[in-house]
Amino acid sequence: MNREEPPLRLATGVPGLDARLGGGLIPGTLTVVVGATGIGKTQLGLQFAGAVQPPEPHGPVLDMSSRGDSQAHASYANRLWGRSLDAADDRPVDPAEFHRAWRPGGYLRAFDYSGRRVTRNDMEFEAWQQWQEEINRKLDRAIAFLYGNFCRGARRAVVDGIEPVDRPSDSIQFYLFDYLYHQVFRKDAEWVARDLFRQHYRRCAEEAARHAYDPDAVGCMLLVTSHETMLDDLIERPLTDGDPLSNANTLILMGKSRDDGRMRRALHIAKHRGSVCDDGLIPYRVTDQGVALE
Repeated sequence: MNREEPPLRLATGVPGLDARLGGGLIPGTLTVVVGATGIGKTQLGLQFAGAVQPPEPHGPVLDMSSRGDSQAHASYANRLWGRSLDAADDRPVDPAEFHRAWRPGGYLRAFDYSGRRVTRNDMEFEAWQQWQEEINRKLDRAIAFLYGNFCRGARRAVVDGIEPVDRPSDSIQFYLFDYLYHQVFRKDAEWVARDLFRQHYRRCAEEAARHAYDPDAVGCMLLVTSHETMLDDLIERPLTDGDPLSNANTLILMGKSRDDGRMRRALHIAKHRGSVCDDGLIPYRVTDQGVALE
């Protein structure tokens, strides 16, 4: 496969943040954004997904939330992008038509059920087995969603809805993300197609080759909800077994900080391998246009 000439950096969509990241995020790497509920992670994620130059399409959003409340992705997209966030095509994948006629859509909710626990320690054996069976059913749909968007020119994607857990290695959500990251984001496009279409691959091999892309040009942003609300606590948070924060190329923490007796939002770039970055606390506001640095 011919390798694309990857962009030097991927824009975050947040004015002023790229400069603090040495020019933006690095293609072919994982960026993890961590913060409490309501701190602005989803807005930042949608800003990143929409910070593209035509003809590159907006990046797809994979929502892994199992909570009952809405993440408001559709309303954020309308406000930030000026257009709706179209749902993924839920028709069965036809290998012969996939590259020409199947439309992946820009948004996929990974799990149908809401209000469910997401860690092994919280579940009885039967509930754990049900989760495992659901993940196996969802894998093909999630792979088709991401692969289809990358075949159509998307070079960035956002994974949202990761809920706080004490041990990431016991989390169903982290388990699914880890599989998708290594088997879709970082894998050669031809082998992703082989995994997706299996024994039917020969029917679409020619089209798959025509729609090949370079995984080193694709950036992923993972949004993780934390127990901690204070930025100082997030900075001091120890990493545990299976924690994707330890494997991320870029780690951005979002939380509350005290400033002259007042609480304000601030973010901190805790890690940004391969680049210079701002190591201070950066105050920001959440506005109708998303995250805005002060």
